[in-house]
Amino acid sequence: MHAKDILIDAYGRIQEEVHAAVEGLGPDDLNARPSADANSITWLVWHLTRIQDDHISDAFGLDQVWLTQDWQKTFGLDLPRHDTGYGHTSPKVAKVRVDSGDLLTGYYDAVHEQTLGALRELAAKDLERIVDERWDPPVSLGVRLVSVLSDDLEHVGQAAYIRGLLQSG
Repeated sequence: MHAKDILIDAYGRIQEEVHAAVEGLGPDDLNARPSADANSITWLVWHLTRIQDDHISDAFGLDQVWLTQDWQKTFGLDLPRHDTGYGHTSPKVAKVRVDSGDLLTGYYDAVHEQTLGALRELAAKDLERIVDERWDPPVSLGVRLVSVLSDDLEHVGQAAYIRGLLQSG
């Protein structure tokens, strides 16, 4: 099995978990925050998708789906265009709300398709290419792909946990 096949499978698992965390929930549950400063399912899924969109597009020299497919306008959030949620305060988390889970899964699926397209073109040597020199050591494409994967799985796990909390009450 090639590294790109493992990555394609792993990113596919994120998609499955995003859908499992969101589908069937109404806006009240999606936007609920278990405590005043906690994240909602909406914020977690939006953020993990924004990070994947931002980091993958940057690493592969692509345009962000958020901007090119008008998701930024469709979501209509009162946030800067390039905001990914990184470092959000509680008031900013509160601004990320949706009326439907379809919006979250639609945006995720669009980002997922762009990610898969990029991953399908990978050669093993590409994974060694440096994509971010702001770190010591500099970040290779392989490390960036695993970093996004890890971050996304962590956040979708948090969303699934919140879903469980809401459904247990």
